[in-house]
Amino acid sequence: MSPNGKKFWFRTSAPPAMTAGHLRAPARFLLVAAVLVVASVGLARPAPASAATRVPGVSAALEANVWNYAMHQRGKPYEWGGTGPYGFDCSGLVYAAYRSRGLILPRTTYGMLASRHLVRISRAQARPGDLAFYGSGHVELFDRANWTYGAASSGTRIGFHHMGPWWHATMYFAVRR
Repeated sequence: MSPNGKKFWFRTSAPPAMTAGHLRAPARFLLVAAVLVVASVGLARPAPASAATRVPGVSAALEANVWNYAMHQRGKPYEWGGTGPYGFDCSGLVYAAYRSRGLILPRTTYGMLASRHLVRISRAQARPGDLAFYGSGHVELFDRANWTYGAASSGTRIGFHHMGPWWHATMYFAVRR
C-alpha cells in the first residue's frame, strides 16, 4: 500500500481479474440474463456428432433402417438364443435387425466384437442404431443419452432400458458394411 492508504501495483504483479462482482447491478443483471438465455436455448451444449466426425463407411440410412426394424419388435419376449420372429435374445435382436438390411453380423456378442464390421466410437459419437456393449456378454442398440433398446434378460420383453451407475454400457460401436 502507498503511504496514503491506496493500493498500487508493481510491474511484477498482475492486475486483479475482472469478475461479475466488480460489475454494477444493471450490468450484473444483463450478464446473468445472457447466461440464462444461452443455457435455455442450448447454445452452451456441444454440437452433436456430425457426418464429418463419424467413421467413414457408416451409413446413417442403414442405422435408421436397423432402428426401425428393432422398434417393430418392441414387446416381444426375451428368448435365449432367439433370432425372431417370435422372440429374441440380446445379440439375436441386433443380428436380426442388421440382417434385415442385408448385413450379416456374427450371431453372438463375442463374435460381434471380433467382426470387421464394427468400428469403436465414443459415447458422444453414438447415434440410434449403434451398438452399446455391456462388457463382452450383452449388447443392445444405443438410443440416446442414458437409454438403450433391446432384449435384457429372461422373463423380460424387448424395450428401452435406462443405464445407471451399476448397469451401463462400457463400449460403443458403429457398424459399417
